[in-house]
This record gives sequence, structure tokens and C-alpha cells, in this order.
Amino acid sequence: MLPTFSEIQLTTQHRVRLTAVKIIFRQTIRVRPRCRRVRKCPEERMRIAPIALTILLAASLPAFSKDVDRGTPRGELLGNSRGIPPGHAPKAYHGNPHQYDVHYDFKDQDGHPEYPHVDGDQWIGHDTGRDDDHYRVSHPWANGHFRGGHGPEHVWHLEGGQAGRFWFHGWTWNVAPYDAAHCEDWRWGGDDISIFNDPDHAGWYLAYNIRLGTYVHVAYIGR
Repeated sequence: MLPTFSEIQLTTQHRVRLTAVKIIFRQTIRVRPRCRRVRKCPEERMRIAPIALTILLAASLPAFSKDVDRGTPRGELLGNSRGIPPGHAPKAYHGNPHQYDVHYDFKDQDGHPEYPHVDGDQWIGHDTGRDDDHYRVSHPWANGHFRGGHGPEHVWHLEGGQAGRFWFHGWTWNVAPYDAAHCEDWRWGGDDISIFNDPDHAGWYLAYNIRLGTYVHVAYIGR
């Protein structure tokens, strides 16, 4: 099975393909006019070999991109519709705290998820304030802080597990019990996520699902 790439990785692949085309062009125009027939010119046969390899590599990149999961129709209607992480974490909330029961519908407009999600630069549902008992822990960061990289520049591929315990790249996490129902449609062995700092709830991070546009509170367990 061919590997899949995120939208960010695809952007990199397109750059590589463009670079390959430039190399092919430069090498081609250097073929000497005196070598009318390549098979009679050993020097030009040596030049053609790396060109052929470059063409092969460049041609293979679009084949990989065909396997990219660009999200469900619901996900395509989100504010971040290009299948990329939000540009930043939510800001600390200073307004009147909102309280939601576990079955609350966060769909703020047609086509948006019923779970907490990101619409443009707004983190829908992240307005419960610092004193939300659902995310209060007695020993924040008991397993240390996550140093693997968070923010939109870091995309991680889920490798297995479930809400109670999941992992990627050797790091293990768990979803906040209160948020477990919000990730029922996550693919724990295939989705791409990004990790963001939670400015309001000590001990928690926010895991953003790039395919769905939704997020949940997660705690870092360790390696």
C-alpha cells in the first residue's frame, strides 16, 4: 500500500517535482550539438542516465498524491477547508464561561460538525474558562511536557489505540474523559493531527483532527 501524505507534505512534493523539471531542462540543453546520435557518444550516455532517473522520480510523485485523504464532505465545509491545521492555538478565554453538557450540538452553521471544531481562526467550544471542572487535574504535567513539536508546523500520523490511550511516533496520549464522545469518528490508525497548547486548562493539550476539523483535549502520557 502506498503511503499517504498530508496537504503540507503535498506542498513539499510539488516543490520537489518542480525542481526535478528544472534539472531535466538544464541537463537537456547541455547536450552537445556534435553528438547527433546519443548511442555513439559515451559521454552523453553517461549524462542521460541521471536525467532518466530524475524523470522517473518526478513522475512518481503524482501517483502518491492520489492516495491523500482530503476529508469528508462535512470537513470540506469547515473554515479550514484545505485540510491544514489552524494557524494558531486558541487564545485564553476571559469572557463569561459557557457550560455544555456532553450531548451539546456545537454545529454553529449548516455543514459544520456537531463536535468542538475550528471555524477560520475561531475555536468553537473553547470558551468554558479556566475553572471548568471537566478539565481540572490534581497534578498537571505529571508526565512532563510534550517536546515533540506542536502548532501548525507539526503534523502527526495516528498509529493506533483509542480515546483512552493512543499513540504516534512513540508518544502516548489519552483523551479527556469528558471529550471521549467528541472523537467517535476519529480514525485512530490513520488520521493526521496537530497538537496545540491549551491556554486555559493546565495539564491538557488540544489535538486537532485535520481530516474532520474537530478537536479534543488530550493529556501527554510519555514515551
